[in-house]
Amino acid sequence: MKAVRYYSKKDIRVEDVPAPSGPLGEDMVLIEPLVCGICGTDLHEYIAGPIVTPATPHVYSGATLPQILGHEFSARVLEVGKNVTHVQPGSRVSIQPLISPRDDYYGRRGLFHLSEKMACVGLSWDWGGMGERAVVNGYNVFPVPDSVSDIQAAMIEPAAVALYGVDRGGVTSGSTVLVSGVGPIGALVLLAAKAAGAAKIFVSELNPNRRALAQKLVPEAIVFDPRETDTEKLFRDQTEEGVGVDVALECVGAEASLNLCAKAVRRQGTVVQVGLHVKPAAIDAMLWALKDITVEATWCYPVQIWPRIAAMIGAGIFPVEKIVTAEIAPEDVVEKGFEALLDPKASHMKILVNMKA
Repeated sequence: MKAVRYYSKKDIRVEDVPAPSGPLGEDMVLIEPLVCGICGTDLHEYIAGPIVTPATPHVYSGATLPQILGHEFSARVLEVGKNVTHVQPGSRVSIQPLISPRDDYYGRRGLFHLSEKMACVGLSWDWGGMGERAVVNGYNVFPVPDSVSDIQAAMIEPAAVALYGVDRGGVTSGSTVLVSGVGPIGALVLLAAKAAGAAKIFVSELNPNRRALAQKLVPEAIVFDPRETDTEKLFRDQTEEGVGVDVALECVGAEASLNLCAKAVRRQGTVVQVGLHVKPAAIDAMLWALKDITVEATWCYPVQIWPRIAAMIGAGIFPVEKIVTAEIAPEDVVEKGFEALLDPKASHMKILVNMKA
């Protein structure tokens, strides 16, 4: 079968590999990937990896390089193990890619995303969404209704990261919110905050293309470049009695962005760390104390969030497909996918690989 495989830094190959064969495990599902997103994690592997892709066999999954990429994807079920009853051959599904023990400390508490042994389809599993076939656990497969397209189903995984951040911030009807950084996750956070009922949303972004997209996604949002804006004045003038926003979501993973969020929130406001920092950040801890703020940090998402996101998408209140800027064939994944996303002059936000192209 055809598959996109990661070998090492700047080494991704489209090649023929053996398809899954042999008896299917009792709790396993054989799937045909349909549409698969290129994630920021994939980009980090391409630029500087291997980071999370295991160069030696993974402690839980046993997977190692080369790795079939793809953990944000939709699929069609081809075959199910005898213990799998929630999907059947022909079912359209979205893949929840996290793989972890069901019986360790976190698994027994339903906190599967926090297991120290966690693996991930497309990063540390024998199969991924950028192959023509894959085998996953039954718990990785969520059926989607006809109201959710294959593209939307592929977007549920990054949408889960975004919605989890909005949930942790307690965004609700009437909230004032700052979204700092409008990469793919930040754009989905913006849409999720809108879906949660935020009354006023501020968006901080350096890239003019991304500022334009944010304005298009939520026309009433107050979008600004923090380098060219007096942010203290902005939040003073645009929030009730000038106190600041209720919730600030940091979606960059940058020190300046985190500190902007701490300055933007009102006293007893909440800062949510959604972006991943690759180095320590210097913060003004005294400001945090004086403002009595809450700082929430997030890792992945609770896996039970999938049906809720599918329902939101199907109802039209979470239009995740609006951040997709290109759909490409697997053969073009390096030039028109990874390299295009890394081009600072490009206007791409989210690029999907159509496995049927």
